[in-house]
Amino acid sequence: MTGTGPTLGAAHGVVLPVRIDPTGVAGPTARAAAGPEWRRTSHGHYVPAYVEPTAAQRVAEVGAALPRAAAVTGWAALTWRGARWFDGLGADGAALPVPVVAPTRCLRPRDGVALHEERLPVVDREVVDALAVTTSVRSAVSLVRHAPDLDAAVSQLEMAYASDLVSPAEVAAWVRAHAGLPGVVQARAALALADENVWSPMEWTLRRTWTEQVPGARLLTNRPVFDRTGKHIATPDVIDAETGVLGEYDGAVHHGGARRARDLRREGDLRRHGLEPVVMVGADAHRPAAFCSRLRDAYARVARAAGERDWTLELPHWWRPTHTVELRRAIEGTEREIWLGERSARPPS
Repeated sequence: MTGTGPTLGAAHGVVLPVRIDPTGVAGPTARAAAGPEWRRTSHGHYVPAYVEPTAAQRVAEVGAALPRAAAVTGWAALTWRGARWFDGLGADGAALPVPVVAPTRCLRPRDGVALHEERLPVVDREVVDALAVTTSVRSAVSLVRHAPDLDAAVSQLEMAYASDLVSPAEVAAWVRAHAGLPGVVQARAALALADENVWSPMEWTLRRTWTEQVPGARLLTNRPVFDRTGKHIATPDVIDAETGVLGEYDGAVHHGGARRARDLRREGDLRRHGLEPVVMVGADAHRPAAFCSRLRDAYARVARAAGERDWTLELPHWWRPTHTVELRRAIEGTEREIWLGERSARPPS
């Protein structure tokens, strides 16, 4: 990029594509560009072959070649804004195309780009680190509208909430105002199911499987549980607020010896307080019978132990609630790290 304005991607540390330069100074010569030391990013644009195609790098490569009427949207815009759960990879580990919205016939389809030909009003377009992106709410709704199915739509919307870039009220207002767009029916359905206090993508699968097995269960996500003296016991992924059956999704990180030992000690502590933990593992997502059996057993155990409840969801006076986007947005300074931990970093604006 040339000119006196800010350099695209300066805050992201990306390498911008350059055009062929016959002198080899500002870019590769035609001969060099055809060799192994350069990688073509779009028509007439190249980056050195050693540049790793990270999510941000791929977004920058697409964004650098966009006309003024277009903007990056969906997962790519959320990634550019700092959302941590959108890595630009599919379930199979393959790179997802960078979604771009542009008016009809403004752009030609090309590899590595998912082109959405739609109106792009000025109010839906912003510039972040010198790259044109759609607003956070339009980006999130676009992601959900174009998700392959409702499960993916709910999980992706929850991860957008987890970044605090959008709130349920903002998504609902945008959906109401754009009821005629393709995919809005799925967006509306996802909005009704998504929870704004989810911390990881698989928590939706855990909740959906749970409610299919126990219809009417009042499940709360990532709510701190305390003993009767106000001491924090745990913050499970999901808890049935009526019974104390709680669930957690364990990925590969939980399988190491030291981590597993801590998990077992924690389970014992939970049971001593009248809580009953149930774990979902990766295999349960596609074959849930074993998880459902463990869940039924947990409900049976808490039913037999009725009256031994030594826990509460009531917050002590000193505990700061963080279960909504608006509550998290209101936390400032060092308090963010105290109450939000690794989720405390604010996305770039």
